[in-house]
Amino acid sequence: MFARKLLATFPIFLFMFVLQEAVISQFKIFGGGISLFLIFTLLWAALGSPELGAVTGFGAGLLMDLSQTTSSPMGQWTLIMILAGFAISYLGYGDDNFRGNPISLVVIVAVAVPLTRLVYLVIGLMLGGEMGSVLQTFLSLLSSALWSIAIVPLLMPVVTRVHGALFEEQSRG
Repeated sequence: MFARKLLATFPIFLFMFVLQEAVISQFKIFGGGISLFLIFTLLWAALGSPELGAVTGFGAGLLMDLSQTTSSPMGQWTLIMILAGFAISYLGYGDDNFRGNPISLVVIVAVAVPLTRLVYLVIGLMLGGEMGSVLQTFLSLLSSALWSIAIVPLLMPVVTRVHGALFEEQSRG
């Protein structure tokens, strides 16, 4: 049953990935752009259990590794997204007040997006990648947090409904 639900989420994630790659990445926005797919993935993971968060991170990381804009070794995004998906879902697991409060979801996703990108940068540096100037990196991380704060409230109602329809058990009584 769980595998069937996970398979049903694949077209949703594939649509978001194609939207990110084909449309969103074409815009030149202040601070280096928006990662709608990263925001969507972390919001989706925050609504589920830690196991679901890790599986979500694995699938999203594989798609991010296939991106044309990624210049990192294959598997770097997968590793980071598994850790980020598990961590963000573990923080709110079992606390219905956390998941029921939209402000807490906005804050946790807005903090998780730049942290995930920072971990990507650090691991990339450890693997021999290059980094731009410190000021540009700081502005990019700050703008990703600000864009997340702006986008998560717009994306949250749709993601919450779709996630709830797929993964919450309905009483049939």
